[in-house]
Amino acid sequence: MGLGWLLSQLPYGLQMRIGAGLGVLAYYLVPSRRAVARINLELCYPAMSDMDRKRLLKAHFRSVGQGALETGICWWGSQSKIDNLAEIEGLHYLEDAATRGRGIILLSAHTTSLELGVRMAQKYMAGLGFETTAMYKPPRDPVLDRVMKQRRDAHIGGASIPDDDVVALLAALRRGDAVWYAADQKAGNRLHVVVDFFGQPARTHVAISRVAKMTKAAVVPFFTLRRADGSGYRLIVKPPLADFPSDDEAADARRINAIIETVVNEDPAQYFWLHQRFKRTGVNPYQPTEK
Repeated sequence: MGLGWLLSQLPYGLQMRIGAGLGVLAYYLVPSRRAVARINLELCYPAMSDMDRKRLLKAHFRSVGQGALETGICWWGSQSKIDNLAEIEGLHYLEDAATRGRGIILLSAHTTSLELGVRMAQKYMAGLGFETTAMYKPPRDPVLDRVMKQRRDAHIGGASIPDDDVVALLAALRRGDAVWYAADQKAGNRLHVVVDFFGQPARTHVAISRVAKMTKAAVVPFFTLRRADGSGYRLIVKPPLADFPSDDEAADARRINAIIETVVNEDPAQYFWLHQRFKRTGVNPYQPTEK
């Protein structure tokens, strides 16, 4: 944590160079994760040449390393630094959602800059009168969990909600808060359907459909990507989902996956490919095969 704080005090450009270097180091030192990301890219971009996928894989690890430094910026960076790095696209969609007098589910995905994006958006959400919080999966390390929760709660407004605390999630939305929800992790046994994600069958959460139905919350897609020139970040707001949820949870899940795919395709290196997203019963593409 001390090293993270020290790195967060460096100039932004230097932080991103250090982060990219750490990502290159991880590419060579963590072969198991490199293999997972390689397989994910093979599944999701089958038409891409092997050489282009290898370049994309290396670019992804550089992005992951930068994401580690961005977490430090999020937790310990000054507000002036944060504000100077971000530009928001589609603010009027949030303004429209704010007039409805209901809670908002900020539908997101695990881009490598997600943690920082949550903090960057806070000033816009506060300006619209929203208290903002986020769903999160508590890390196993108790020190990391404590620091993460303390820093998130200090910067994004409301108390962070563990991913298994449905009561707190419903309460936040019913009182009109905005809640970040990344919808792209592999779902558990009870709250999932199997629908396409990048042309592959993937166990996908249906929790957003059910929560939106119970709370009447608006669902607004909101993503964070680094600018191509390295000068900062794009906060991308898309139109609130109309006629959502429907009576078909599978159709809702596929619709959400399609939105995430569109954003990922803008810069695939910035999506978090290190999870075993496509592991499913009877088929495990991540299992090494005997030669």
